[in-house]
Amino acid sequence: MQQRIVIKIGSSSLTSQENGLSRDKIDYYVREISDLQNRGFQVLLVTSGAVAAGFRTIGYPSRPKILHEKQAAAAVGQALLMQAYHEAFARYGLRVAQILLTRSDFANRKRVHNALNTIEELLKHRVLPIINENDTISVDELKFGDNDALSALTANLVKAHKLLIITDTDGLYSEDPRKNADARRIERVEQINHEIMRIAGGSGSNVGTGGMRSKIEAARIAMRGGVPVFVGRIVEPGDLMSAVEGSGKGTYFDTTLQTLPMKKQWIGFLSDPEGIITVDQGAQDALVSGGKSLLPAGVREIAGEFHPGDIVEVRNPEGQTVGRGVVNYASWQIRAVAGLSSQEVKKRVDVNRLEVIHRDEWITLKD
Repeated sequence: MQQRIVIKIGSSSLTSQENGLSRDKIDYYVREISDLQNRGFQVLLVTSGAVAAGFRTIGYPSRPKILHEKQAAAAVGQALLMQAYHEAFARYGLRVAQILLTRSDFANRKRVHNALNTIEELLKHRVLPIINENDTISVDELKFGDNDALSALTANLVKAHKLLIITDTDGLYSEDPRKNADARRIERVEQINHEIMRIAGGSGSNVGTGGMRSKIEAARIAMRGGVPVFVGRIVEPGDLMSAVEGSGKGTYFDTTLQTLPMKKQWIGFLSDPEGIITVDQGAQDALVSGGKSLLPAGVREIAGEFHPGDIVEVRNPEGQTVGRGVVNYASWQIRAVAGLSSQEVKKRVDVNRLEVIHRDEWITLKD
């Protein structure tokens, strides 16, 4: 079976010193990707760069910061970006297709399934999908974090073997290398904990919207879906193949988890929770380590209004997210029976299933 690789290229890796789209950089990445294709890999490209490609053409003297100006620049730039990719890949005999997505597409099970079917059909015909966020209609604008989260969700959706997030730094460092010359690069990460998130810090480039933190958060999503991740620089011939083979200029995020079924991917990463359920320590242990369902006895607090079949987020007493699941109760019903035994619950409410969240409709998100 062909190895399926999702490659994400951010705005800072595609722009010139004047912050416009660099054809030379696109040509370089296309050569690297074409080499992967020729070696038998199946590639999907998640790309930023539409705003950078379009803001000068539309007449802005510098990269805009106001939402509607960014969206206008993206509307112009998306066509220019795809034209650049089309022409560059055509020189290597490769065909490309454009797929524009928003977060709401991933939150809708029917739409995301349709997107997957389209991607699979394109790959079957050796057409390389080029995926970007539909910035012109996304009300949250670039909430995907310079497409970092989009690349992770895509990697999980298509059950990729690897996700390569290309950035302008060569991986995650113990401290900011721009401020501390003694900072060391972290070669491999097996678990994304609070210390890793602290090190990741805030935003980076003034061209893109996603710093190292958004890339680590994307890596967390992909790892939970069973997809290992590389975050680093690709700047010289052969760097992309080196990244695939495990010797790239960056940080590798390893995972021993298995690919998630589509339903659990949707619950964990693609849906929008309608409410929050806080549980006690015993319930957390049962959900995370015991493979058990959530019963009313373990519920402590409820926030929000929801109905049976909605997605809810579950938190522990410290306010940390434990996971998400499909709830079998309406919010008012849980408030009426929170903390009660199963026998008492049956006396007070009429529900189809005793479990607040069944283990088959649950995903753990806690490290």
